Amino acid sequence: MGVRGGGAVIRLALVRHAKSEWGSPGVADHDRALNERGLHDAPVMAARLADSGFVPDAIVTSTARRARTTAAAFGERFGVEPVLRPGLYGAPAEELLEAAVQQGTPSVLVVAHDPGMSVLAARLSNDSIGHMPTCAVATFTWRDQDDWEVAAALDPDEWTFDSPR
Repeated sequence: MGVRGGGAVIRLALVRHAKSEWGSPGVADHDRALNERGLHDAPVMAARLADSGFVPDAIVTSTARRARTTAAAFGERFGVEPVLRPGLYGAPAEELLEAAVQQGTPSVLVVAHDPGMSVLAARLSNDSIGHMPTCAVATFTWRDQDDWEVAAALDPDEWTFDSPR
């Protein structure tokens, strides 16, 4: 059970998958690959997140190919093996946040899809983040908190937003 004032910090990074290919005949949505821009943006955004001082203890990702490839770029940068979560493919905001809560580590990075990512980012930023473009990164910090269940019910103490465009 967490107590505010204890000095612990909980951090969440939301990463929308990088830009993917569209319209490839016979390719299911779940199997779409990153396009050239996406392959460029994912490692660039991972480096920018690292430069910000954010270090994930865990990375959870949708099983969709474009999300897995994006998560792999972040995982490589941070030395963290992404955990595949089938429920994150097309998940609503509540399920995205619950994936971080269930991870239980102080710092979690979630890679998934819209509209859930934009809805959750907007909620956690009091509607200051209106849309998560592809490969955008939003971070949220709850200070003096070590209980994800409690943090998830509170507004974060601070947030950041970065986009490759």
